[in-house]
Amino acid sequence: MLETSARLLALLSLLQARRDWPGRTLADRLEVSSRTVRRDVDRLRELGYPVQATRGPDGGYRLDAGSELPPLLFDDDQAVAVAVALQTATMAVQGVEEAALRALATVRQVMPARLRHRVDALQVTRIVKNTWRQGDIDAEHLLAIGTAVRAREVLRFDYEGRREMAEGPGPQRPPRRAEPHHLVTWGGRWYLVGWDLDREDWRTYRVDRMTPRTPNGPRFGPRELPAPSLAEFIAERFDRHDPTPCRGTAILRAPAASVDEALRGQAVVEDIAPDRCRVTAGSWSWTGLAAWFGIFGVDFELVGPPELIEAAESLADRFANALPPRTR
Repeated sequence: MLETSARLLALLSLLQARRDWPGRTLADRLEVSSRTVRRDVDRLRELGYPVQATRGPDGGYRLDAGSELPPLLFDDDQAVAVAVALQTATMAVQGVEEAALRALATVRQVMPARLRHRVDALQVTRIVKNTWRQGDIDAEHLLAIGTAVRAREVLRFDYEGRREMAEGPGPQRPPRRAEPHHLVTWGGRWYLVGWDLDREDWRTYRVDRMTPRTPNGPRFGPRELPAPSLAEFIAERFDRHDPTPCRGTAILRAPAASVDEALRGQAVVEDIAPDRCRVTAGSWSWTGLAAWFGIFGVDFELVGPPELIEAAESLADRFANALPPRTR
């Protein structure tokens, strides 16, 4: 039988593993009596863990969200920082995807509502690319921008772009106004993709150069990006110097982190699932690009454009005809 402290940790781990536990099942898993489970639940409550009793034939328990964060040795800002870091952990570290998602679910489950809403407001699209030095990001600014994205509210902000830096200090400029579409990470920096209301065009803004103003503007309806995907839009904006005339996209059945490690910045890699990623790359010919997508040793699906699909069909016929008769 486990000692009391070890048993409490085991009980807490079980309560975090699924939503509802019958009391009898917990007792069996811990090899104790139902009365001992009740006492241990009371001890967890005294420590600040919001364990709720559930009704049913046997009765049960559930680890719920409470009014205060349990003693995880984090203050509010640290708890939000941990949750944000877990959301983006897979962008830089290979092999932590599943553990990061489980850790995020555990932390979020016991967060007070005021913190959970702040974390949920920050929806990040992870676009993997080799990193460079990142500017300092104000966490409150990041959360304010994420909240505007989620609420579809016009964002008002001061911005220190190239023009502002070149002109230097001067009269107070009016705030920029944009319909925020999505937060993305690229090359180790945070960017906001949005529709600039004054310039009437799509723009990307470095978050470390933004200072949001309050209150936000009115709500707006979503606009359609001028690209098949967010990754392709970002690639077009940041890789305009790429001289290759043929650019195409495929979905590879492999984790984004492992593909990016192999490519070392040669293409745009967008994380779309733990075992899949969208890759956009360029080449001097459509045939060369079609062949290039096949070198990773994993199943893949060509997305387009049509020229890429036609080149792949031609290449498949050519390979089939090249096989010796006995292997056809």
